Amino acid sequence: MTKTVVVYHSGYGHTQRVAQFIAEGAKATVIAIDADGNITDADWETLDAADAIIFGSPTYMGMASWQFKKFADATSKRWFSSAWKDKVAGGFTISASPSGDKLSTIQYFITLAMQQGMVWVGQPAMNDGNINRIGSNSGVMAQVGPTSPAADIPQGDLDTAKAYGERVAAVAAKLRG
Repeated sequence: MTKTVVVYHSGYGHTQRVAQFIAEGAKATVIAIDADGNITDADWETLDAADAIIFGSPTYMGMASWQFKKFADATSKRWFSSAWKDKVAGGFTISASPSGDKLSTIQYFITLAMQQGMVWVGQPAMNDGNINRIGSNSGVMAQVGPTSPAADIPQGDLDTAKAYGERVAAVAAKLRG
């Protein structure tokens, strides 16, 4: 059985809700990056033992949150030893507007994964108005209004997140053989 981990930062609970659906689909462990951009030593051990890691952050001002970037910078210790080489990777983000420059955040995750020598898994679902309604093939993009609570995230975005979690876990299982 493969081990998948969802590691994310959530400022207001929206990214956390999407992370929960991805984790449900992947049957994954969830690690929250705290408000200071930190995780515990036990969390690092969980990530190191994972077969797949799915990165998540809200998109703030066209990029991942500073807390996620602090976490990403700390992964350089893994880079020095190639600790995450050949692990499967994926990513997700949410913002208040339909575009919100979410692609910048997903591309940041892809770059992080490539620097670590990971294998990126995209979102193959066609935009059918419900699943992948925003039309992102690079990862999961979700959207909810700027004053809306996390409970208002469209069900289609949450269904997309769950399906993506399933896909990342399935790819990790195939590659693990």
